[in-house]
Amino acid sequence: MADSSMTRIFLDAGHGGSDFGAVYGDRAEKNDALDLTMAVGDYLSQYGFEVVYDRIDDVYHTPYQKAENANNSGADLFISIHRNSSPYPNQYNGVESLVYNRYYPAADVAASINRQLEMIGWRNAGVNERPNLVVLRQTNMPAVLIEAGFINTDEDNVRFDETFDETAQAIARGIAGAVWNGALE
Repeated sequence: MADSSMTRIFLDAGHGGSDFGAVYGDRAEKNDALDLTMAVGDYLSQYGFEVVYDRIDDVYHTPYQKAENANNSGADLFISIHRNSSPYPNQYNGVESLVYNRYYPAADVAASINRQLEMIGWRNAGVNERPNLVVLRQTNMPAVLIEAGFINTDEDNVRFDETFDETAQAIARGIAGAVWNGALE
């Protein structure tokens, strides 16, 4: 079992500042992402992990800056939290995790997160490769981008709001479980 106190996790709240991310009604992805990132960080800290944040307020960093910040932080794991969106409202639902390559340790972390989210009622849309994403490609450590439900799907917004704390706990449990089971070794 890996030692939590020796593991540094870099948390990135997607978007920020003038980059709202996906918007649906009065919801902006940048706000949901920041709120969830801060809550996940609180739980990871309670588990004994050292947590480093890319942002703790409404500022914008380019994807390249986020990767550079993570690389300079000495982190062992990079987690970016977002909300998904689709071309039409209420078209899709569920959580999805993105990794650079499904054959690297990040995929084990992503699968662990998705399993925990599925256990509290989220539809598991799987772990998918996205090698073109800067924050997954340019980081020097395993990196996972979590899409915490579709912001333009009413069902997912209700679940996001009603199970917010459980969702944050599930993400933290998924990360912790993967680390403790040796995913980063």
